[in-house]
Amino acid sequence: MQTLEFLTQPMNATLTKTESFLTIENVSKVYQTPRGPYTVLEDVNLTVNEGEFICVIGHSGCGKSTLLNMVSGFAHPTEGSVRVGGKSIVEPGPDRMVVFQGYALLPWLTALENVYLAVDSVYPNKSEAEKKAIAKEHLAMVGLTEAMDKKPPQISGGMKQRVSIARALAIRPQVLILDEPFGALDAITKEELQEELLQIWNDHRCTVLMITHDIDEALFLADRLVMMTNGPHAKIGEIMTIPFSRPRDRDRIMEDPEYYKLRNYALDFLYNRFAHDDTD
Repeated sequence: MQTLEFLTQPMNATLTKTESFLTIENVSKVYQTPRGPYTVLEDVNLTVNEGEFICVIGHSGCGKSTLLNMVSGFAHPTEGSVRVGGKSIVEPGPDRMVVFQGYALLPWLTALENVYLAVDSVYPNKSEAEKKAIAKEHLAMVGLTEAMDKKPPQISGGMKQRVSIARALAIRPQVLILDEPFGALDAITKEELQEELLQIWNDHRCTVLMITHDIDEALFLADRLVMMTNGPHAKIGEIMTIPFSRPRDRDRIMEDPEYYKLRNYALDFLYNRFAHDDTD
């Protein structure tokens, strides 16, 4: 196994252009405020391989969500470019689906209807039977066959997030964007959903870009961990390569001494080298 000094890349490190699928190049984001320009992100560079699982971690205010919003098309860089498959992202699209921490389900629709709505919008020419079959297949994938006729107020937070994941995956996106999707869940449900997400990703291998505040979650899920410096003017500080082979077993990983070296390295980055001063 590699020693720790070979597991991180400096902030300006990128993959070769022939390898990259998702490219964030020289990106800065500046908001105009009554007090003048406010630079959230500055000179961010990241390239991601197709099928790679990337986690992004950093303190509040470091621009993690802003970065993901530019990948999803909800926001645009002030400078630089964001590209998928060589094409610049100019608006949201079905090739990039977002799973939010707050679920974003329509409460008056059933779980099946929430997923069906996404499938219908992307595949309007499919028959109703085909669209329902796709929705049911993806609800079954996340273990919700028996709950598909229930509405969001009738199910738990973990089940709501399963519906959100099923809805995102049902349209077969090229990039799955996860904005701290398990942050509001209890520890047991969180681990269950991490396992399910990893199994689904192992089966389908779409490209994943995920925000998390949980170092253990990132070490279990990701191929690489992108560690952000504090905002404003936030950048990518370091990129940690996670060396554990796949498929992954949580218990076996946590018994590996390398796991604690990586965990301590990430903790040192966040809480010593880039300790938050709580002045945001």
